[in-house]
Amino acid sequence: MALGPETTIGVVGAGAMGLGIAQVAAVRGHDVVIADMTPQAIDRARSAHRTALDRDVEKGRMTRAAADATLERLSYVQGAGELNLGPFAHCGLVIEAIVENADAKRALFADLESVVAADAILATNTSSLSIARIASACKDPSRVVGIHFFNPAPVMPLVEIVPAITTAPNVTAEAFALVHGWGKTTVVASDTPGFIVNRIARPFYGESLRLLEEGIADCATIDWAMRAIGGFKMGPFELMDFIGNDINYAVTCSVFEAMYYDARYRPALTQRRLVEAGLLGRKTGRGYYDYRDGAPKPAAHEDEALGRRIVDRVLAMLINEAADALHMRVASALDIDLAMTKGVNYPKGLLAWGDEIGAAEILGRLESLQQMYREDRYRPSVMLRRVVAAKGRLVG
Repeated sequence: MALGPETTIGVVGAGAMGLGIAQVAAVRGHDVVIADMTPQAIDRARSAHRTALDRDVEKGRMTRAAADATLERLSYVQGAGELNLGPFAHCGLVIEAIVENADAKRALFADLESVVAADAILATNTSSLSIARIASACKDPSRVVGIHFFNPAPVMPLVEIVPAITTAPNVTAEAFALVHGWGKTTVVASDTPGFIVNRIARPFYGESLRLLEEGIADCATIDWAMRAIGGFKMGPFELMDFIGNDINYAVTCSVFEAMYYDARYRPALTQRRLVEAGLLGRKTGRGYYDYRDGAPKPAAHEDEALGRRIVDRVLAMLINEAADALHMRVASALDIDLAMTKGVNYPKGLLAWGDEIGAAEILGRLESLQQMYREDRYRPSVMLRRVVAAKGRLVG
């Protein structure tokens, strides 16, 4: 099916991601059907859409008439403990945004396939699960593709388009063209664990947690270093608290398992304990930091030499991961750097940043860490070694 402005878009799941995706499509002129199995979720979605569009009107980003028209294009389907998929029969594209569980997604896709037209496209918004595994639940897996938005979907510009090994080329092309037409920055990633962003970003959290666990620096100091010296918008611990430690830990575990327990992606015991204690970050009032009223704000140890040591170590791991993703053909060099700047607001594309610092310097940092720790966690990417041997560049 050719996807165009007249295509009705379906969204399954009325959580934060689902309602955000539905808003993006409706603002761009599509009739949108959004369903959830709980009436409470639908009520929250309806209220959230109205609030978000009212805010856009107040800030001058949208006229009142346009906001009202957008609301008219949104249809809400309430379930009572189970999903009502009947209203999706006329959708040309249905995007799934339910719980991050492969079995739940597979069951949903099998049910959706029996409802929608034979040429309708089915998409999953999974952030790290195998598209091929989800698609295999369908009789025609060629119609299934990954369309991974970032939260909040109306604000974040990046969308990863992820074809499975079974996805038809025209389905990938249609999904890419449609989302690009919505004004999003679109990149194509291979169906590998974490795709581009959630794979390459793991050391931002993992190596920072390692520094914390070793007692090299506390959370506030590491966050200060990554912001003030590294130029990142948020430090790793404040970002994990913002995302939710349960979500961040689950993604790390998913990538670690899917990568056959590669030491590069090993989760941290510190984060596991926070999750077990229910200290999930801002949403629970405590995480790495205490957000409760009156709680003291920890002061960073703003030492330039220590800060530089922190940044150099974390950045070397990030650049190495980006180089390895390029080596393993997860995406093109352009899409890798575009994804990391647009998807997680990194100050520079990591491959270009590696060229700026020098591949030999990054290789030296990693070899020093590997010699010190004797861990495979710090092994340099083959791509990095090749670039150094050829006196070449990671980009270009």
